[in-house]
Amino acid sequence: MNSLKKLLGIFWIVTGIAVFILLVAGAVLNIDPSGTRDINNPVIWIIIITIFTPISIGLIIFGYYAIKGEYDSLPTNSGEI
Repeated sequence: MNSLKKLLGIFWIVTGIAVFILLVAGAVLNIDPSGTRDINNPVIWIIIITIFTPISIGLIIFGYYAIKGEYDSLPTNSGEI
């Protein structure tokens, strides 16, 4: 089970990086000052990237701790915390 946690840690790190890259790439491709649709507005993209950046950073941190082995022994009751 611990090896599965470490493999999923790699998955979470890759997912966090991919989400951030895809958001920035989507913003670069869709922002157009002459566009009339909402997706062409840079303000919308700034809001979306601002909201999802901490989520992707959290995925990367969660994956790092999973690879490091912080979740190998979880407490079974409140006395172990």
